[in-house]
This record gives sequence, structure tokens and C-alpha cells, in this order.
Amino acid sequence: MFLPDALVVVELKTGEFKSSYLGQLMSYLSILDAKVKKPHENPSIGIVLCKSANRDYVEFVIRDYNKPMGVATYKSSEEMPENLKKALPDMEELKKVLNKQ
Repeated sequence: MFLPDALVVVELKTGEFKSSYLGQLMSYLSILDAKVKKPHENPSIGIVLCKSANRDYVEFVIRDYNKPMGVATYKSSEEMPENLKKALPDMEELKKVLNKQ
């Protein structure tokens, strides 16, 4: 699979989606495209990660924006199913791996 060069902004929010997040993200994308993006790169991409979002509302609000952006939701580790929790390394193992680099 080929992925074209593009800068990506990920905005992490701890609560429910708000339409104002898209305006803020548009500002970041405009600045990146004007000041940081290289001529060979594609337009910057923005992603807002929220704890929750009403899909219909997001689709309605986002449709008039002209930059590539999206909204997604996430679950915290406390909400993760037990079988997935067991598949992940514990925090101490992760710290050891990260400290070696």
C-alpha cells in the first residue's frame, strides 16, 4: 500500500466532540500547510480523537470544511476488554523498552 507524504495533526480531547474543535484543527492545518509543508508533500491531514461523538452531528458539521480531517472516538484502558488487556505489555515493561532507545 502506498501512502503519500503528508503532515498529520492529531488532537486528543478528553470529552465529547464539540464543533469548535474543527475550527481549531483548521487553524493548525492552515499553519502547517503555509509554514511547514514541503512542496512535494500533500495537504496536511487532521484527526480529532474524542471520548465520544455523535456520528450524525459530526458528519453534518464537518461537511463544509475544505481540508482533509476526520473525527474518531477512543476507549481508555479501563474500558478495554480483559483479553486485550492481557495481550498488552504492562507499564513497567513498556518503560524498560522505551528507556533502552
